[in-house]
Amino acid sequence: MHREWIRSTPSWRKKHHRHDCIYSSFGINDITYPCALVDRFARVGRIPDPVTGLWKVRPERDRSGRQVQSVEHLDTIYRGAHLIPVFGDGFLPPNFHFSYSLEVFDMYYVNKYADHHANEIVF
Repeated sequence: MHREWIRSTPSWRKKHHRHDCIYSSFGINDITYPCALVDRFARVGRIPDPVTGLWKVRPERDRSGRQVQSVEHLDTIYRGAHLIPVFGDGFLPPNFHFSYSLEVFDMYYVNKYADHHANEIVF
């Protein structure tokens, strides 16, 4: 059996925020619907990056430039994705903290090498 932990906390290890996913649920007529708030990403290009062999994605944006989010039933989520920033040619500031990666970078690699299952299902 495979188990995956997805976290959302404003203070990870009493220091920085960590929002892998935000869970919620709502009920109608005594039926509970477990849901997650999902940040949407769009694939970049038609083939994986020729150097890394990894697919690239970027945050999906609406017309006003905000990242598209959706509420999804937990039964429709197969697994989380491990994203690696596309760093580019510049340097990060010495005091840059990894917890800001999703807000700072414009493009990411989908890490198919995170584990055996990710390698089988990525795109």
